[in-house]
Amino acid sequence: MTLLFETAFGQMSLTEEDGALVRLLLPGSSMPDCVSGETPLLVKGRDEILEYLAGVRLEFSLPLNARGTPFQKSVWQALNDIPYGHTRSYRDIACAVDCPRGYRAVGMANHCNPLPILIPCHRVIASNGDLGGYGGGLELKQALLALEGRTLSEEES
Repeated sequence: MTLLFETAFGQMSLTEEDGALVRLLLPGSSMPDCVSGETPLLVKGRDEILEYLAGVRLEFSLPLNARGTPFQKSVWQALNDIPYGHTRSYRDIACAVDCPRGYRAVGMANHCNPLPILIPCHRVIASNGDLGGYGGGLELKQALLALEGRTLSEEES
C-alpha cells in the first residue's frame, strides 16, 4: 500500500508492507504511478511526518522495516541513536558500528536508507561541518537541520 501526500517541501510517498513502513520517498524523487490509498498505518505515518515537519513532533512511534544488508541496518540503528537537534559525522557513525575507517561505507548506507526522516540520515554531516550529501537534496537537509534547531556552526554538546 502506498500513500502520496503533500508537505511544505513538496510531495512525499509512504509505503507500507506487512504492517510496517518500508519506504519514504522525498520530494524530487520519482513518485509511484500506482497508489493504493489510505490504511490506518499510512495515515498515522503521514500525520507523524507532517507533525515533525511542523516542528511539533520530536520522535516517531511507527513500526519500520528498513530492508538492507546487516551493515546498512547497523548504520541505520546508529542513526536512530542520534538525538533530535544533534548531528554526528560519518566518521562518528563508522566508529559506532565498529568500522572506524568505514565512513564512506556509512555514506553509502545513508544513501540507501529507505526511510529518510524516519531514520534520520539528515543528521549526519562531514567531519569538517559540511553537509555532505542527502537523497532529498542539500536544501532539504539544511531545512530539516534548521527545523530541529541545529545550525552547522554550533558545537556538539
